[in-house]
Amino acid sequence: MSTALERGRTLAATLNPNLEKTLADRYDQAVPDFAETLIEHAYGRIYAREGLDLKTRQLITIGALTALGGQTAPQLKINIQHAQAQGASKTEIYETIMQMSLYGGLPAAINALNTANEYFADSEMAEPQA
Repeated sequence: MSTALERGRTLAATLNPNLEKTLADRYDQAVPDFAETLIEHAYGRIYAREGLDLKTRQLITIGALTALGGQTAPQLKINIQHAQAQGASKTEIYETIMQMSLYGGLPAAINALNTANEYFADSEMAEPQA
């Protein structure tokens, strides 16, 4: 196992313990080793780099996915979850999306806001009630 894969697995496990298995279950039959490749490259080589903390990297990722537009909703939800796991507040997430309205346009920001609203509504419904 490569060092990047080990780093990627460790980092992915802190964000979402089931991420690699979920990716493998969804994609490895069609594209063998897709999950391992994504974990090694994205998490082991990019997210694990020094120079930016993980919360900042997650907010940047939310910004990029926002600017790319509505087709990124599934990835946006996962990265909102990961940003929250690193301590990002709802306000920071919404402000990141708003900032991208300058670069990706208002339609892209609206799509991202809708996705964030769905994510937060779903996550609040999933929380146990006291």
